Amino acid sequence: MTELSAGRERLTSDQRNSFLAAVLGWTMDAFDYFIVVFVYADIAKDFKMTNTDVAFITTATLLMRPVGALLFGLWADRIGRRVPLMVDVTFYSVVGFLCAFAPNFTVLLILRLLYGIGMGGEWGLGAALAMEKIPVKRRGFFSGLLQEGYSFGYLLASLASLIVLNWAGLSWRWLFGLSIIPALISLIIRARVKESEVWQSTRERLRVTRTSIKDIVFDPKIIRRFVYLVLLMTAFNWMSHGTQDVYPTFLKAHGSGGAGLSATTATWIAVIYNVGAITGGLVFGSLSERFGRRYTIAFCAVLGLPIVPLFAFSQTAALLCLGSFLMQVMVQGAWGIIPAHLTEMSPDAIRGFYPGVTYQLGNCLAAFNLPIQEALAESHGYPFALTATIIPVLIAVTILVLVGKEAKGIRFGSPATTSAVTGK
Repeated sequence: MTELSAGRERLTSDQRNSFLAAVLGWTMDAFDYFIVVFVYADIAKDFKMTNTDVAFITTATLLMRPVGALLFGLWADRIGRRVPLMVDVTFYSVVGFLCAFAPNFTVLLILRLLYGIGMGGEWGLGAALAMEKIPVKRRGFFSGLLQEGYSFGYLLASLASLIVLNWAGLSWRWLFGLSIIPALISLIIRARVKESEVWQSTRERLRVTRTSIKDIVFDPKIIRRFVYLVLLMTAFNWMSHGTQDVYPTFLKAHGSGGAGLSATTATWIAVIYNVGAITGGLVFGSLSERFGRRYTIAFCAVLGLPIVPLFAFSQTAALLCLGSFLMQVMVQGAWGIIPAHLTEMSPDAIRGFYPGVTYQLGNCLAAFNLPIQEALAESHGYPFALTATIIPVLIAVTILVLVGKEAKGIRFGSPATTSAVTGK
């Protein structure tokens, strides 16, 4: 098979189902997370609290994700990907739905903590199963498509808030009720997915060689790579949350340097910049197959820097729309490479927990982004809050990714990926 024909290799029904379920799961994650971003001011009003206090529920959710990634990831490395994923989807679907009925902030906070555990297991396991099944030459494109399920979830949250809150005039609770729909669809599709052949062959190789998962986890090379990836994912999560979480509030705010736009206009801008995010993920995910994972990520991060003034300091809706669109093309262009990059950097035997835990620990360390931006906005205004958090992290992403390694094109299930990851 030539390289060109390999790059166009059709997916089997099992590969399609596995990938579609992963995309829907990740879409559900973003949908549920960003409906909080759109309504935390409304929740604060209902529960008679400040925006900064209620914004902590986003932090609480992110803080618990590493727990879920570890628990469900270790389980998946021991018994396979399929069953833990189905249990995980069921768990977070129910918890997310119950948020609609929270009688007070304390109950809502507890539910968001539990939801964080469930969602912590989704990305790592879903990405591992999908990437283990996708043909090697097509990982870049499908990595971008998978990661942009997150932007699609944000897009759906934008549209749902527009319809439920602005057009129908309903309570924020209805948005949480809607969150169960994509999760149930994901569960139905995932029930038809076969177990990962890479996991099966790896378990057999470990049995024959009498190698334990513990031996691999505590390998010094694997530990060093783990620490590096956590740092990289911390910068990545600061980059995405720094450009997304507070932005809808900034667009609607009349004080603290806010843009003072109507809720409807702000929501449509969110819809448009999420189209940019999806476009960026697909384009740069595909380009990473030609130019490499690291250089493509660095290219996106560097191009994000000159967009910051347009993104944060524009005075009209049109320029804010353009700035946010271009920013998300770059930010999510870099992010579109991550599912392939992290799974390729993970040993076969621990791919259930390794990419998910590194990802979610980075998310955890970046969990205070929204409260920090709200606090900075109160004292210095929203444009300063956006600029002060975005510029340093774009530089950090560029440096961190360039000093690291990559394993583009590595074949999962080969001896090289069983106990270690080779770099270029």
